[in-house]
Amino acid sequence: MTKSIDTYAKHTEVDPMVRSPRLSLARGLSLALALLLWNAPHAFAAGDAAKGADVFKRCTICHNADKDGPNRIGPNLFGVVGRAAGTVSGYSYSTAMKASGVTWTEANLTDYLTDPKKKVPANKMSFAGISDASQLADLIAYLNTLK
Repeated sequence: MTKSIDTYAKHTEVDPMVRSPRLSLARGLSLALALLLWNAPHAFAAGDAAKGADVFKRCTICHNADKDGPNRIGPNLFGVVGRAAGTVSGYSYSTAMKASGVTWTEANLTDYLTDPKKKVPANKMSFAGISDASQLADLIAYLNTLK
């Protein structure tokens, strides 16, 4: 059996990298990872801020987004992107939120707004999360305009 495999390899134009399933898999995974990483910075750019303003209307029951606007049931969200969690003056945060160490990057906001209790267990926000990825991207795009 070994002789027939060796004979086949000698008499065919086969790339030695292709003959190894492990190397082919490694090449494929490397390519997939490279494509994923290349697209990652663009993942948040897909949101539409105008549509996000409509999504944010649901949030206005508890949150204000006006510059220097008052806190409501939840903290004011003006300038939330890039801000450390639990730091809006005059708002009484949960111990969990103050101790979370989270900075509200687009990625952290996405995780939090998808499932607030998973991202920061024991936080005060009584909101189940946004499951629609396009609405979430739109909301993040809108929050990015609040500067």
